[in-house]
This record gives sequence, C-alpha cells and structure tokens, in this order.
Amino acid sequence: MPFALLIVTQPERIAAEPGLLARLFEHGLTVAHLRKPGWSMAEMEGYLHQIPPQYHARLVVHSHYALALRYNLRGIHLTEQSRRHPQTPALLRKLRGRSVSASFHSLTEVAQHRRRYHYVFLSPLFDSTSKAGYRSNFRLEEVQRAIHQWQRRSSYVPQVVALGGVTPANISQVQQAGFAGAAVLGGIWQHPDPVAALRRLQSEIR
Repeated sequence: MPFALLIVTQPERIAAEPGLLARLFEHGLTVAHLRKPGWSMAEMEGYLHQIPPQYHARLVVHSHYALALRYNLRGIHLTEQSRRHPQTPALLRKLRGRSVSASFHSLTEVAQHRRRYHYVFLSPLFDSTSKAGYRSNFRLEEVQRAIHQWQRRSSYVPQVVALGGVTPANISQVQQAGFAGAAVLGGIWQHPDPVAALRRLQSEIR
C-alpha cells in the first residue's frame, strides 16, 4: 500500500475552506477528513454542496454519518463517543464497503482496537502545530518497533496513520517508521498557500 497523505479540515467555520479543499483535490489529495464539531447536519450538507461531486468519494466525515450514504462519501471516522453508542454496530453494517477509522492516543489503544478499523490515527506523534501546548508523548523509535512487530504477524496488519506536527521536515521519518500514512491539519491550513504546502509534503514522500 503506498504511503498516504491525508488532510483534516479546520474545526472552525472558514468561508474559503471548501474552495481550497477542492483545489487540493485537483492537486492530488486523495483523502480529506471533514471534522466540524458541533455542526448540524444541514451545515455539513451545505459544506458538501460546495465540494464538486467527483471528489465526494475522497471525503470522510467525523459526524452525521448518514451523509456517507446520502452523498456516497469515502467513509466515516468514529469519535470516542460514537464508538460507545449502542446504534453504531447497526450503522457499520449499513456502511459496508466504506472506510471506517478512529483516533487513538496510545500504542496500547491501537493494539487493543486496531482490528475494528480500516485505519487508525495515532496522535500526537510530534508536537502539534495547530493546538498550542499539545505535545507528543511518543518516541518515534518506540512507535516504529510496535508497528514492525504488528507487521510481522500473519493476521491483520493495522494501517496506522500519524497525526500531529507532521511537516515536510519530518514526513520522511514518518514514512520510514512504517506508518501507512500521515494526516496533516496545521501544516496545510496555517500555510499562506495550502496548495503549495500540499505539494511540498508530496515532494518529500518516497
């Protein structure tokens, strides 16, 4: 599986963001996670209507999961609260064929829950660029050992995606450590030219 570069949207309402996201798709972005805590379904639909339909299959929603079926999206990302919801198993049966992902903040959690998801976020791998004071609790060598141990097993191999503080300066380290991909938030949206930021990250992937 090629190393994947994913983007997570900003949690706030940014008027220019849907248009910028469409441009990022034009420049080769393959997956974007639409994370808008507190938004209503109508607000989420309004956002989706601003994304050209040919890119809907590259979008993953973090809420209002019925939209994944209605708009033929790539999949859903389960929050900690939604993972515990009693209706989630029935929802997942309806979403067969679409990706299901989740976020974890320790190697122990990944080891315990990885089989339930197509891929998981592990964060923050590095000190976050989008959340002040959100510092990494990981040593890259420790994570690399764990990933390599999982990969040696003949059973399910977890697709672990690094999130938090990923930049052009360290994305090659993420790839070399055995991650399936990297998800970027601040490294894209805090850049004055998000398309240029994407292309720079892409250029560092081998």
